[in-house]
Amino acid sequence: MTASAADYAEGLQFRDKLIIEDDNRQYCIFIIAGEQSGDALGGPLMASLNRRLEGRVRYLGVGGREMERHGLISQFPLSDVAVMGPLSILPRLPRLIRRVYNTVDSCIAAEPDAVVIIDSPEFTHAIAKRIRRRCPSIPIINYVSPSVWAWREGRARKMAAYVDHVLALLPFEPAAHERLGGPPCTYVGHPLSERMDTLRALKGTDLARRRGINPKAPILVVLPGSRSSEVSHLMGPFGEALKILEQRGRLPQVIIPAVPWVRNEIDERAASWPGTVHIVEGEEDKFKAFALADAALAASGTVTLELAATGTPMVVAYRVDRLAAKLRFLLKVPSVVLANLVLGENAFPEFIQEDCTPEKLADAIEKVMNDTPERQAQLDALARFPARMRFVGESPSEAAAAIVHRFVREGRQAASEF
Repeated sequence: MTASAADYAEGLQFRDKLIIEDDNRQYCIFIIAGEQSGDALGGPLMASLNRRLEGRVRYLGVGGREMERHGLISQFPLSDVAVMGPLSILPRLPRLIRRVYNTVDSCIAAEPDAVVIIDSPEFTHAIAKRIRRRCPSIPIINYVSPSVWAWREGRARKMAAYVDHVLALLPFEPAAHERLGGPPCTYVGHPLSERMDTLRALKGTDLARRRGINPKAPILVVLPGSRSSEVSHLMGPFGEALKILEQRGRLPQVIIPAVPWVRNEIDERAASWPGTVHIVEGEEDKFKAFALADAALAASGTVTLELAATGTPMVVAYRVDRLAAKLRFLLKVPSVVLANLVLGENAFPEFIQEDCTPEKLADAIEKVMNDTPERQAQLDALARFPARMRFVGESPSEAAAAIVHRFVREGRQAASEF
């Protein structure tokens, strides 16, 4: 499949927007995120690069509001490509393929000093491979390692052909890439690592006051995911688990932090849940909800790191589509919970696929919300978590920007310095 002349012309137009006549050279960085979590990382990275390059940089690529706030000219909305799971991707495959090729053409036309791909490997790596084939001289940096340590380990060695450096968020990832023959990899720190002291001191009293929540009564924060596919798979069993707790006389107050693009779906599905469900939006209220909660029922993902950073006990669950479920035999890790992998122990219970039943979830929630050995074991593990995530030195975004900056200034030859 090839892109049209019109697509290439569009890339030239984007390039022209980037180049501003100046006595000093204007650097161009092509930066690509595939979903909201990548956008949240891209914004601070760009802010750090802006300081290092003294504003003499322009950005082209794909991102959301946070990246646009720091100067990105995004070719299309993140919602066009933020999908997960084979059955979710298949109906949108033609559009995704077009977006990949459009983005590659725009990058080649822009002649950037470096390319930064952020997470979402199904989308961003497809672009990176094609950029490397068409213009081998452009350095490519991968911010957020794919989970090569968990499954499809051969991806690490393949990445070495088109990625010059990996910026890792998890402390065990550089060793994994070295073992698997992947690209050079540096642990730059997870953004949460510089916020843990603040997050653990956070109070949610004003959120409780605003929403009429009794902070002295049991509170459960429920996190069904940030993708429509996650919400559709998890809201059902989560709601049924709450009904079981209601039957047992153990129904807690429920807070659901929601992202805007799945808010309507969450509203609709939560309407049949027992009790009053408080749905909140925004990062600030999300973390205040964590601070208020006695425990969390969460979809597996980055949110488990956020909960661990705030010291919130949790029960973790996940369901995927039928096709993705058949690929579970490829998993090479003892847990799918990132907080467990960071700790090196299965501290937080996980209920995946057929184990994600209302009965099992209700039992686990009841244990972790009450004064039980299970709750105490989680609290002990949560006390050990900050030391495992601690990053000494610059902030994660500054550490990441320092490496990107070197590639921008020196090209691919910078790879030999790591």
